[in-house]
Amino acid sequence: MNNGKVVFWSITVALGGFLFGFDTAVISGGEQEIQQLWKLSDAMIGQMVAMALYGTIIGALFGGIPSEIMGRKKTLFWVALLYLVSAVGSALAPEIYSLMIFRFIGGLGVGASSVAAPMYISEIAPKENRGFLTALFQFNIVLGILIAYFSNFLIGTEAEGAWRWMLGVEAVPALAFVVMILYVPESPRWLIIKKGQVEEALKTLRIIDPGNEQEALRAIQSTDHHRQSGFKAFISGRYKLPIMLAFLIAFFNQVSGINAVIYYAPRIFSQTGMEESSALLSSVGIGVINLVFTMLGLALIDRMGRRFLMYIGSFGYILSLGLVSFAFFSGAASNSLLVPILLFAFIAAHAIGQGAVIWVFISEIFPNEVRSYGNSLGSATHWVFAALIAGNFPFFAGKFGAGYIFAFFALMMVLQLLFVWRVMPETKGVSLEDLEKQLIREK
Repeated sequence: MNNGKVVFWSITVALGGFLFGFDTAVISGGEQEIQQLWKLSDAMIGQMVAMALYGTIIGALFGGIPSEIMGRKKTLFWVALLYLVSAVGSALAPEIYSLMIFRFIGGLGVGASSVAAPMYISEIAPKENRGFLTALFQFNIVLGILIAYFSNFLIGTEAEGAWRWMLGVEAVPALAFVVMILYVPESPRWLIIKKGQVEEALKTLRIIDPGNEQEALRAIQSTDHHRQSGFKAFISGRYKLPIMLAFLIAFFNQVSGINAVIYYAPRIFSQTGMEESSALLSSVGIGVINLVFTMLGLALIDRMGRRFLMYIGSFGYILSLGLVSFAFFSGAASNSLLVPILLFAFIAAHAIGQGAVIWVFISEIFPNEVRSYGNSLGSATHWVFAALIAGNFPFFAGKFGAGYIFAFFALMMVLQLLFVWRVMPETKGVSLEDLEKQLIREK
């Protein structure tokens, strides 16, 4: 493997993850100021926050289509432009509905990038490094979250209209992504399967694994040249096992409550008696913990496997979420340090488990000819439930209290543990073509 170039391509494409994370978390610093500025109800501010998620659902559902037709690279270029338009437009929005529209546009970029970026990396990565390289997407997500929290803290809430700077600063990395994506090649698997451009694909395969490019070419062609592809093939029933796996891992990712915590961290911390500045700083702590444990997950994913990390995460989820729920029920949450510490543990469990695994796993389990549709399914499932939970969290937390909400999340993680134990296969160290043979059964 030519490590330098493959890593550069992976990092470049994973910048889509950085913008994904930044766009996801940055609103947390300004949503309370926006609510006060335009005198919005809890339900309305929830919908403003969720507007990006609604766009993300659409981007995820349909992100597979341009990935199939135009290729992974061109899709990611247009994704970068969506991020740029969203950042500038959100910063300049004159009223709430304009802001919601530009947040929706950013969501389209997030959804499409969550389909195209992990898929691209999984298709260029050697099997022995695929987990690490694909998980760079997740690393960049959490780096983006951390930088968003830190940026929000530096900007602060003292100046009038500070939220505009919080949202607008995203234009800088978005512009960098627009430029850098021009320097990566197209996915060789897409070139072979969709365009028949074997010689062009061989150039990239030769860089990825010099001397073994012909073997890689034969492996790709042997499983795909005779397959029916397209959406009709995807829903034919032949792929029901990977479809179920993608749906369940994405479903459990969101019913952990991860995006509710990411979006509303300052609000949750303020319920424990923290001052606003301390709540913002504690949010930076969430970003740091997320980054550190994601790095640990990256170090372990190709050594210990995907299921091992999911076991660690599941047990960590159950313990931390259960204790957060108990803290709110018992009144112990009034100790302003207890809930942040428990949520730090929750974030650590997520980062080393679901966070490190989800995008890798979804990108691995579908065959080459329907991978874009499979990634769209997994990503759309993720974002549908993210929108439902984040969009309604302020309302339900206000109506029922945080204790019941976190108890629900803990119960869902017990079900995730059963999924990992009884259903989830291990994909570590297996080529994409061999995984197809294991997961797909001929009729």
